[in-house]
Amino acid sequence: MATYPLATLACTITSTGITAPSYTDILNSLTASFQGIYGSDIYIDPDSQDGQWLATLAQIINDGNQTDVTVYNGYSPSYAQGAALSSQVKINGLRRDISSNSTAVVNVGGQVGFTITNGIAQDSNQNLWNLPATVTIPLSGTIPVTVTAQQPGAITAIAGSISVIYNPQQGWQSVSNPSAASPGNPVEMDSQLRQRQSVSTSLTALTPLQAIAASVANTPGIGRYKLYNNPSSSTDSNGLPSHSIAVVVEGGNIMTIAQTVEAKKSPGTGTYGTTQETVLDPAGVPVTINLFVLSEIGILVQVTVVPLTGYVSTTKTTIINAIVAYLSSFAIGQGSLLGKLFGPANLYGDAATSSSGLTQAQLDVLSATYNLPVTNIYQGRSDMLVTGGPYAAGISTISIANVASLANGRSIIVSQADGSQLTATITGISGNAVSFTPAIATGKTINTGAQVLVNGDLTIAFNEGAQCTAANVTVLP
Repeated sequence: MATYPLATLACTITSTGITAPSYTDILNSLTASFQGIYGSDIYIDPDSQDGQWLATLAQIINDGNQTDVTVYNGYSPSYAQGAALSSQVKINGLRRDISSNSTAVVNVGGQVGFTITNGIAQDSNQNLWNLPATVTIPLSGTIPVTVTAQQPGAITAIAGSISVIYNPQQGWQSVSNPSAASPGNPVEMDSQLRQRQSVSTSLTALTPLQAIAASVANTPGIGRYKLYNNPSSSTDSNGLPSHSIAVVVEGGNIMTIAQTVEAKKSPGTGTYGTTQETVLDPAGVPVTINLFVLSEIGILVQVTVVPLTGYVSTTKTTIINAIVAYLSSFAIGQGSLLGKLFGPANLYGDAATSSSGLTQAQLDVLSATYNLPVTNIYQGRSDMLVTGGPYAAGISTISIANVASLANGRSIIVSQADGSQLTATITGISGNAVSFTPAIATGKTINTGAQVLVNGDLTIAFNEGAQCTAANVTVLP
């Protein structure tokens, strides 16, 4: 029978951290001690009572050691988890962000004088949104109000998607959101809190830009954020004036962020943005701070796969989830490159593994059941919409609201009134007028508001952020 050397059973702490012996080493050490007492010929194989008792003792010691490792690492923000991490970041003046609910401004229409009580609207994804407790229809027949998603977290709703009256009431005739909802926040994950803790150490940084970024990152309710700086003596490519900064934020209290910028920026540095807040400097003098509230841009994707042997309908859902996870990870100002979209659409990469819970090897098996040429991937911004319609058969030039991502020679898809799609090639762009071939077919019509998708890259401005949900992704057939 084999004998094993005695080994340390407890954890060991050195200058490099804490280590613990493996379960196997613990069991071998106990086995050696047992044989030293009762003789090397004692029978302690796994099927014996003594062997099972030694295994039980080894498991108890191993469990205790793992607890010690967890407790030890809990004193470091880099390794702490859950409640331990929440406690550790208090040293940096931080608190874990709790969940919040998405909000949206909707126009409620109805008969003048009628009051809607505890109204509920529904969006195209079946999410429910609560109106204020009472809403009275004014003489104009419509009134803008703020609705709140019933479920906490980042519930998204693109413009026009909150359009269903969930609990009809007398006098209530319509509801619609003219702009996208402001997403709420889920409970902050450990990885996000660790990132904020790391950034917070720059609060006392020597450079004002680092200090501003750190303070903005620690604003309660903040989502994505980005800081731009133009130290030159001329306007830069983003439109920032000379010697100015621009802060772009998603969520958080705008007044608090403005106060942070005023307190941390260098004297004489200008601020740039479409949102203005007036704050007081240390001497009590009013100062106007300009910044940008992030513009959420919905990204729509359509992929047409070529099924091969073994392709099943559930693979379609896996593809959709991978694409959504990929686009949802975009930073502010990050455009969607068509070639990069090919990876998650083929179930390859971090977005595919994280959204599916499968290993890359398992995803490779699914990916082998279909083919996806790059020419079969189309994407579009939610504001790439047809204007000035309707356009009838024979017409080969239409007006599109946002043409920044379009170019001659690119293939586009345009939704038609009967639910079909026109696939055409762009032959010319003049202002917002886009010419293409072939022309609209006989019996087909393209209406105002029709979505346009392009087989090419999408441009995202420096103050915009991509947003994508499962409802924005279509996989055919």
